[in-house]
Amino acid sequence: RKSSVRGSLDAGVLERDLSSAMGEALGCGGHVGEQHLASIEAQLATMWRTLPKTAEGNVERRSLRYLIHRHFSRTSALHIRGFEPSRPADASGWGSADILSQRVPAFVESVLQSKHKLELGFSLNDAAHVVATIEQLIYDFEGSVLERVYRQQHKPLTRSLSSQGVEQLLESYMVHWLLGDDEEGISMLLGNRSLIESSVPHWNQVVAFTKGLIRDLDYKRQHLPDAALAAATARPGHNALAARYSFEDVHGLVGGITKSFASFWESECVSMKSALVSMDRHSTGRVPLSRFYSSALDTEWRFGESESYLRDLGALDETSWLGKQVIIPNYIQAASNCIVSSQHYLVCCANDCEGLLEEIENKVGASTAEPSEILAIVGNMSSQTTLDDDFPPHVEGSLTRQLEQIAMAHGGMVPLHGRLFAQWLHYVFPRECPFPHKTGVAAAVTPSEFGENYIASDEEMKKHASEVNASQISTTLGKEELQWMSQWSSEEELIADYRALGLRAPWERRSYVAGGAVLLTVAALLGVVSFGRSKGAALEPGLLPYHGKSHFV
Repeated sequence: RKSSVRGSLDAGVLERDLSSAMGEALGCGGHVGEQHLASIEAQLATMWRTLPKTAEGNVERRSLRYLIHRHFSRTSALHIRGFEPSRPADASGWGSADILSQRVPAFVESVLQSKHKLELGFSLNDAAHVVATIEQLIYDFEGSVLERVYRQQHKPLTRSLSSQGVEQLLESYMVHWLLGDDEEGISMLLGNRSLIESSVPHWNQVVAFTKGLIRDLDYKRQHLPDAALAAATARPGHNALAARYSFEDVHGLVGGITKSFASFWESECVSMKSALVSMDRHSTGRVPLSRFYSSALDTEWRFGESESYLRDLGALDETSWLGKQVIIPNYIQAASNCIVSSQHYLVCCANDCEGLLEEIENKVGASTAEPSEILAIVGNMSSQTTLDDDFPPHVEGSLTRQLEQIAMAHGGMVPLHGRLFAQWLHYVFPRECPFPHKTGVAAAVTPSEFGENYIASDEEMKKHASEVNASQISTTLGKEELQWMSQWSSEEELIADYRALGLRAPWERRSYVAGGAVLLTVAALLGVVSFGRSKGAALEPGLLPYHGKSHFV
């Protein structure tokens, strides 16, 4: 079987460099394959180039967490628990809610929180090792779920299974995987399989998806034997025409399910977004809550989260004179719409903003950029998520001036990895890029974690839906007339201290007005460096309120 991270860790090894410690953590003294590490580094390269670096060319712990979160979100639409940008955490510690802290705490304490790493930072190779270890821990977790299914079906782990036996096994595995810790629900569905089709959306397609993975494995064994041997899905002397599957083979299949399920489920996400976009008549990336619930009462069974749950998820805009509105990209990315909720990760809809941000990062190639450079890049982009949106965004006027104001607050350059730039991107691509709430405001809370009030009652829906006519604003009104950027927040949050790059904080500028206080706070998950405009500074005409407080963390 593939090596496991679940074994004991030698404290002496953990005092050495991260690479050696990671190899020990992977079991049997082995190391991650150089080819796999190179592949991960290539995937991280674009983001890595744009992260602020230490004098040694490394990144801080907070930037490392940010990098890991975005990597898994971008490659597999996985949201690794404990790495969510919305989660507050102690700036001096790694955290306790993530898979590393829970599965290999000695490694986290002795290496990731070591004085050596905290002082010198983490290299690209270090980051690749951390990613590889998380991948292995997820693989181990899937293996433990699979072992449980084997035991329930009274199948010895050493027995090879027929194709039919694997199909039956994977059906049970999918129920366990999709329902997570819901033991009662798992027992109910497996005890009465007629309930599965009515309880699990598109169950027949899910089963077809797992069968497709089996056929893909068979094809590789028969037509690509060398590749199958390299991937350990076939063994020397194995008869490729004999459809028999070991535990290791099935374990490899479920590992593939985790990595590719979001792509399989994407059609459902696209359908959901299309329904929301059809209700966004002013292209603001927002749907009136009244219309949201009205559609739920009529035909759209998916839009049933309660107002309080939407608020906790960060999917509710309550700042507009138009009334409460559901923010489309925040809703799509919300935990309530993640199809899988396991102990260590969520499988969610793809983040449409990642591709847009990657294009900007690739062209800028640095952690900061001048407003003119960003405007030139973004002006030639399109969301490309739907045919209707395949046109360049409108960045003239207030959006241009707002970006220039962000740069003015940072000595003339715009930090790419700050909350204000993410906020600006949201208003440039309101249907693709989520609104970035201040850290700690929103939470990645699943329905079961939120509690029984996660679903709106019929009375709540009808109350809001009765106001749908009042929300019918003429489509001739422009965005500016709608005051559509009313949610703009003045506070900056950066993932690292940019001052090593010569980026000046507002209070270090001569034009800074006396009286702007510096507030020391506890850092959020990634650690934040927050800047602000002094209370007495005047606003440029036509701009939104900006930089209300000054923060340095």
